Amino acid sequence: MDFEFSADQQAIADAIAKICAKYGDDYWLARDTDGVFPEDFVKDIAAGGWLGIAMPEAHGGAGLGVTEAAIVAQTIARSGACLSGASSIHINLFGPMPIVVFGTDAQKAKNLPPLIDGTDRCCFGVTEPDAGLNTMAITTKAERDGDHYVVHGRKMWTSTAQTANKILLLARTTPKEDCKSATDGLSLFYTDLDRGGATEVHEIGKMGRKAVDSNAVFFDGLRVPKEDLIGEEGKGFRYLLHGLNPERVLIAAEAVGIGRIALEKATTYAREREVFGRAIGQNQAIQHPLAKSWAELEAANLMVFKAAALYDADAACGAEANAAKYLAAEAAFRACETSVMTHGGMGYAKEFHVERYLREVMIARIAPVSRELVLSFIAERVLELPKSY
Repeated sequence: MDFEFSADQQAIADAIAKICAKYGDDYWLARDTDGVFPEDFVKDIAAGGWLGIAMPEAHGGAGLGVTEAAIVAQTIARSGACLSGASSIHINLFGPMPIVVFGTDAQKAKNLPPLIDGTDRCCFGVTEPDAGLNTMAITTKAERDGDHYVVHGRKMWTSTAQTANKILLLARTTPKEDCKSATDGLSLFYTDLDRGGATEVHEIGKMGRKAVDSNAVFFDGLRVPKEDLIGEEGKGFRYLLHGLNPERVLIAAEAVGIGRIALEKATTYAREREVFGRAIGQNQAIQHPLAKSWAELEAANLMVFKAAALYDADAACGAEANAAKYLAAEAAFRACETSVMTHGGMGYAKEFHVERYLREVMIARIAPVSRELVLSFIAERVLELPKSY
C-alpha cells in the first residue's frame, strides 16, 4: 500500500502549482473584491489541457482518473486561490461524466472537445428552491414537442451561469404520479443555455467566492433539441449519480487544500509574531490547535484519495466519497477558524487573507450535500440503521 503520489501524479501537482504561482494572494483578494470571473486563470489552466484530465483521450482529454482530477483541484485550492480558483474549473472536471459514460459517440465528439479546450463553459442545473437536496422532488418540466423538449421551471445555486453557454440540466419528463419509482421520470440534457427570452439568469449575492457567480435560473419555454437528451428518457437521475461521487471527492480535495494553506499562514505568523518578548508559536495554546488541525487534515486527505482510488477502480465508493467530503470540510473549517484566531485581530483583516479562506471553506460544509445527510447516508448504508428521513 503506497500513500505517496507517483512521479507522474507529482508532476501534475507541480505543473498546476507553477500556473497558480502567477496568481498570488493579491490577485484573489482583488477578485474577491470586484467579483470579476478569473478568466485569465481559467485560460491558463485550459491551455495546459488540464480541464480534460479525466476525459477520454479520443476527444482530447488525458484519459486519467478522479485521483488526478483531485490533485489538480487540491493544488489550486492549496495555492490560496481556494474555491474562487477551484470552482472556476470545478464543473469541467466532473460535470461531463454522464456524457462520457452515457452519451452517444456523436454527443461525445460534439461536446467534449470544446469543454476540454475551454471554448465551452458548462453550468449545472439540478437544485431547485422547493426541492433542495431532495432531487426526486424537482418540478422543472421538459415536455416533448416534435423534435424538441420545451422546458419550464427554475433552478437555484447554478454556478457560472452568468458566463456559461452550456447547461447540464435535470428535468422531469414524466409526472411523478405516473412513475413507479421516485427516481423515474427524470431526464438529463446537455444543451445550450439560450438567453433569448426563454431563460433568465439572476445572480445570488453570497458571503464568499464572489468571483464565481451563483444564480437562480428561470426557464420559460426553453427549446431543447431531442439530440441533447443524454441516454434514455426518464433515467436521468441514475445517470446523474455517476457525477455525484466524483463531485464529493473533488470538493473534499479542495477543502483539504484550503485547510492546508490556512495552516501554513497560521504557522508562519505564529513563528514571526512576538508578544511579551517571545514568538506566540512557543505557547502551547497556539501550538496545540495548529497541531490538531494538521492531524485532522492528514486523516481527511487519506479518505479523499481512498475514495478517488476506489472510483477509478470501478469499485463501490459511496460511503468513502461522502465520508471524505464530511471529514475534509470539517477539518478544513477548523483549520481556517484556528488560523484566524492565531492571527488575532489581524485574522479579521483582509490583507492577511485568512478571513477569505474561512468564508470560502463554508461552502464545503454546505454543498453539494449537507453534513447531516452525509451522516444519515452512512448510518443507513454502512451501519444498516433504519432510514431516518
